[in-house]
Amino acid sequence: MIYRKLGSSNLKVSVLGFGCWPAGNDWTEANDKSSIESIREAIQLGINFFDVAPVYGFGHAEKVLGEAVKGKRDQVYIASKCGLRWDDSKTIIRNLSRKSILEEIDLTLERLGINYLDLYQLHWPDPNTPLEETISTLNDLKKEGKIRNIGLSNYNVFLIEEAKKYGEIVSDQVLYNMIDRNSDHYHDLPLNYRTEREILPYSEENNLGVIPYSPLCQGLLTDSFEIEKIDNGDVRIDNPELQGIKLQKNLKKAVEVREIAKELGKPMVQLVLNWMVAKKGISTIIAGSTNVNEVRENVAAFDWKLESCIIDKINKILES
Repeated sequence: MIYRKLGSSNLKVSVLGFGCWPAGNDWTEANDKSSIESIREAIQLGINFFDVAPVYGFGHAEKVLGEAVKGKRDQVYIASKCGLRWDDSKTIIRNLSRKSILEEIDLTLERLGINYLDLYQLHWPDPNTPLEETISTLNDLKKEGKIRNIGLSNYNVFLIEEAKKYGEIVSDQVLYNMIDRNSDHYHDLPLNYRTEREILPYSEENNLGVIPYSPLCQGLLTDSFEIEKIDNGDVRIDNPELQGIKLQKNLKKAVEVREIAKELGKPMVQLVLNWMVAKKGISTIIAGSTNVNEVRENVAAFDWKLESCIIDKINKILES
């Protein structure tokens, strides 16, 4: 496994992280048993960065991750998020007020069964709360020892600069993969940043760790993707990249990239992860796995390296 420093923090994270959204059981293939087995296998294989959020399964993913890392806390870095709250009807609102964050951190630590987070991230910008109030609250949590580092998620360069006025920001978690290079939406949520065009160059110049999410475009960039197997209870059904004309264009690109993987004798997922890890600025890629075999296949991506000529060939496909 390859390890990289996460921005200006003292965390040396595995370049392949583990995304715990599937552990909330919002994905068709996921269940608690397979999620726990996958997390423990990931630790065994050298993955040390685990990313979760309260809203994944409405608290369930944090509980599953907490169960999986029992007795292994000293081997892992745990990152969670704040700012998305829900009511009894599971309607989600953005709330990064001091009062809400102080409630959220204790709920998160309780569900995880731990006493501190290595990284606490603002899940989405909250236009109704001043960043000074939000970051100063996180600074207080650092002083209390409940969190060790502050990160952002889905923040553009302007807001990153604003946040840095009030505290040290070590990372930004953003949508990025071969399909979503500069996407303007994630599901029904507008994105006011462009990852490849803005965030990656900024991070390289400013020592900010970039944490890409959805590196496989929620399964599209794998050998086993079948849109027909995603049922109506699966959150991926709302991804615009997996619908209509966009889906057809993306499937064409995926087929061409898959052919390159076949020529190399490698699984498509390994080629995709190799392509991403070659990008400057990226610290750790969070890939969700629903079973042990997926974890093993993902980790094996870093046993080999893409040649620059192959990267150029892939880029031409993606730009077509």
